[in-house]
Amino acid sequence: MDRVRPPSVAGFFYPNDPGSLEGEVREFLAAADLAADAASLNPLNPKALIVPHASFRFSGPIAASAYRLLAPRREQIKRVVLLGPSHRVALTGLGATSAEAFETPLGEIPVDREATQRSLQFSQVSIDDAAHAEEHSLEVQLPFLQLVLESFSLAPYSVGDASGEEVAQVLGELWGGAETLIVISSDLSHFLSYAEAQARDAETTRAIEALEPDRLDWESACGRVATRGLLLTAKEKKLSVHTLDVRNSGDTHGSRDRVVGYGAWAFE
Repeated sequence: MDRVRPPSVAGFFYPNDPGSLEGEVREFLAAADLAADAASLNPLNPKALIVPHASFRFSGPIAASAYRLLAPRREQIKRVVLLGPSHRVALTGLGATSAEAFETPLGEIPVDREATQRSLQFSQVSIDDAAHAEEHSLEVQLPFLQLVLESFSLAPYSVGDASGEEVAQVLGELWGGAETLIVISSDLSHFLSYAEAQARDAETTRAIEALEPDRLDWESACGRVATRGLLLTAKEKKLSVHTLDVRNSGDTHGSRDRVVGYGAWAFE
């Protein structure tokens, strides 16, 4: 890969114009703040997040319910370990990147090369730039992170055929302290009826809240492998889980005939 991994889905999943992109993300965050205030939600201090990765018009409001929580730690968080499923490339294990930075219309984010090297000690991790070149599950998280955090480096991994234990091993190595945030990118059920999606996503929510990774299967979430790894790690480290928002495309944009589910969770 070249020194900088350029944006692949700008202008498709989110605006390509920097001003339009910033304005849209800030609108999502402001609306999420208002919803939280109206519900009198207690402030959280998340170590890890699960967020969706569809086009912003579909899943942006749900993602914003998680990213808004990072505002008090804007200057504290210096590294984001970001994992999402590989949609376009068949991949065994976890794919790291050789790029020095990831770019969006809002600018470049440096890749944490030290974190990459540490993770390469594990046999399930390899450099696989093809798995990053056109992958949207990681890219769509970056504009949110760029606007809610001050300055940070990125440790990105595209996740393929792996076990939850293999993911948890990498998360444990890169867990760090308050300076490190873990982000898992995952949508939920795909192309079910509205009622079927609600039922399926409610089951997935119960599994996440109970920290039970074995209850997640291929129908639960496209990012189930990375999610399983986070649930194993969260259980080991005795983190608490907070469900922030669970909806689907029938709620945010489009028909209710065949929908995709989205959810956001915070772990603290």
